Amino acid sequence: MKIVIAYASVGGGHQKAAQALYDYLKHHLRYEQVLLIDVLEKSSFIFRKTYANSYAFMVAYAPWLWAILFWTTYAPFLSSFSQWFHAFSARLLARRFLKFLTQENPDIIISTHFLPSGLSAYLKNKGKITSYIVNVVTDFGVHPFWVSPGIDIYVAAGEMTKKQLIVEGVMPQNIQDTGIPIDEKFLRSYDKAALFKKYNLKSDEFKVLIITGSFGLGPIEAIVEELNRHAQLLVVCAHNNRLYSRLKRKTYPQVQVFGFIDYVSELMAVSDIIITKPGGLTISELLAMELVPIFISPIPGQERENVRLLEILGIGISSNCPKKIRDIVLDYKNKQRDLEIVRGKMRQIKKPQATEGIYDVIRKNSFRPGS
Repeated sequence: MKIVIAYASVGGGHQKAAQALYDYLKHHLRYEQVLLIDVLEKSSFIFRKTYANSYAFMVAYAPWLWAILFWTTYAPFLSSFSQWFHAFSARLLARRFLKFLTQENPDIIISTHFLPSGLSAYLKNKGKITSYIVNVVTDFGVHPFWVSPGIDIYVAAGEMTKKQLIVEGVMPQNIQDTGIPIDEKFLRSYDKAALFKKYNLKSDEFKVLIITGSFGLGPIEAIVEELNRHAQLLVVCAHNNRLYSRLKRKTYPQVQVFGFIDYVSELMAVSDIIITKPGGLTISELLAMELVPIFISPIPGQERENVRLLEILGIGISSNCPKKIRDIVLDYKNKQRDLEIVRGKMRQIKKPQATEGIYDVIRKNSFRPGS
């Protein structure tokens, strides 16, 4: 049996979800061929650079432009044309990926981004592949681009995402709300006492983790200025080197500053709350660890929809005002019972075993006769 796990390297979440699935399936299907593919690496150079870099530029410097593009492609009276145009241009510029799938004709294609899932569905509808297509929606909201005829199973983040997929025309029997796959390190039980010692933290102090993805976006410096006297802060700047340098120079006594790291789960384990951007993968990780969030700088479109859906469930407060964020943090610090109430709500909706759930879906539904 041959399985292709496809993603698009646009932001970090799609790739992280694909990697989590790849690691799990490689371990549990040791005698099967499992491939991890970035659709943009099998596309034209211009398409690859434009698709990835334009997204990064808009998110960092022109979120208003991303908002226009998102809602233009979402609006009912324009979505049909925008979906057609996106699909047509993708088929034209990702011909290497189409050729790869046609030649390989894998038994299963699992996609964590709508670009490879749409291309796979196109080939299946044309009779060029017979693959079983699993579409893993990596946000809590659903953009119409996620839906394509020919996809066999949609994996949803939860019940509210499932309802949105049904509104978009997906049949309920074709949806499994097993959750968004995350790395197993967010599922571990950590020795907090050992981590307090490792990171030189006081066990009786309130701890706040501040991390806003690989770009290090948002009013982080102003938030640190407001909070540094009231809590121990763990600030992850990721690839934002300028922010990292500025914060290091200030030498706040209760602030630890990190660059790009691969041990975020350890910092999450020792923290009381997290100030972060509401990406689908980040939300799934903090839900698994029951780490109460405050959301900042949501990307217009998918991340604002993520916030809206979580706020309906009573999870997460959103603000971009550093003073208001300080007040929210102090409220949580002084009212530990409120933290426990939110953690209880998180416990009710979290789906930490998403990779296992997706494995069960493909194992039960996707094997061809004789495979």
